[in-house]
Amino acid sequence: MRKDKERAIFEDRSVLSAVLRLALPTVLGQIILVVYNMADTFFIGRTGNDAMLSAVTICMPAFLFLSAISNLFGVGGAGVIARAYGAGQTERVRDASALAFWGCLAGTFFYVLLVFLLMDPFVRLLGGLHRDVHAFAASYLRITVVGGGLFTALSSLFSHLIRAEGRSGAAGFGIMLGGVLNIILDPLFMFRLMPPGQEIAGAALATALSNVISFAYFMGALLILRRRSRLSLKPCRGMLASPLVRELLSVGLPACIMTLFENISYAFLDRLTANYGIAAQAGLGVAKKINMLAHCIVRGVAQGAMPLVAYSFAARRPDRLKAASCTIRCFAIGSAALCAAVFFIFCRPLCGLFIHTESPSLDYAAAFLRILCLGCPFSAAAYSIISFFQATGEGGKSFRLAVLRKGLLDIPLMFLLGALFPVFGPVAATPVTDFVCSFAAYMVFFRYMGRIGSPEKAFGLKKRRTA
Repeated sequence: MRKDKERAIFEDRSVLSAVLRLALPTVLGQIILVVYNMADTFFIGRTGNDAMLSAVTICMPAFLFLSAISNLFGVGGAGVIARAYGAGQTERVRDASALAFWGCLAGTFFYVLLVFLLMDPFVRLLGGLHRDVHAFAASYLRITVVGGGLFTALSSLFSHLIRAEGRSGAAGFGIMLGGVLNIILDPLFMFRLMPPGQEIAGAALATALSNVISFAYFMGALLILRRRSRLSLKPCRGMLASPLVRELLSVGLPACIMTLFENISYAFLDRLTANYGIAAQAGLGVAKKINMLAHCIVRGVAQGAMPLVAYSFAARRPDRLKAASCTIRCFAIGSAALCAAVFFIFCRPLCGLFIHTESPSLDYAAAFLRILCLGCPFSAAAYSIISFFQATGEGGKSFRLAVLRKGLLDIPLMFLLGALFPVFGPVAATPVTDFVCSFAAYMVFFRYMGRIGSPEKAFGLKKRRTA
């Protein structure tokens, strides 16, 4: 990469300016992403049909599993690319980007094929036990995952790879484009083009089409940038080199596992809540969608600024690495705490935007949102530290923390608290787990940062032997 404005962000700008430049477009993209997720719920909520709301809720883990696949190769590939630039190994960028693209393509295709072949048992596993909910959920998944899954996963992948070169604006715009189009297309497909009773199919078509257009934008951006970028989608021998594959997977696997376990956790929560009726399940779906806004802002900050951490680490600049990490954590925790305060105070009006009738589902949604939002600051602290370890190539640490955050603690707690406090107990497992995981993450983080004083230990280098 030339000494251009992208590289200047990593090397010359103040840490605060660099973090803002890299993170803000990604944060905006993530906000639009969650808003368009909310748009489906908002417009479906206007039908007053709790079965449709429940169907969208149980489909969320299956749809977000596409993000797990794109994170496996996108976060892993972005980390390798940024560290390669920091170490001056620019030829490695081509191999890493090609491996990320073809790996994501193959993984997504396999997942889409499985969903297509095992649709009915898959929907039942997600919590589609009621006949109407099952039918609506299957319709939604056929269009968004089977029909549009490849475009969704690859769009997310491209945003990671382009951001790794310092082009956060171009990456963020592609994500925002898909989200804005989804918001515009939702009412058009749901209430104009599709007949009454097919609002779920209309929402799914709007989502799939918006992701196709976002994919087309990223392909066009890569063509325009091809002379200034070292990213490549062409298969080559270098992309199968064992050290490269190991490095990409060591970083990408924790990101994938974290997203995967989040989806499994959501599926367990949906399944447990389904035992209390459709109204409770619909209310949980609305509460999770609103609470997702805080997590998406945190994800935008952490992922957007991750290339700065990776570059500083590879360039062996510990002071800049520490400053970047501190700035990212402050932004992440502060924004999450602000969101939590707003959600807690205005829980009922916010849920009322999506549930337009005074039904029991509105009461459930408001109560669930108040419980979930308590964990937002702690989740932000844990996620920002996990992202730090992903950026520095510490796959083992990020993997252990990711498993602790989702899966190891929260699922057993759902059953335990559910037995003690029916209805609300399983939901309370989420903030409890976030608190425990944030404490563990800080213990690991401060121990690691204590090594920064020794460059050999801090950057995984061995002292050269003298002849």
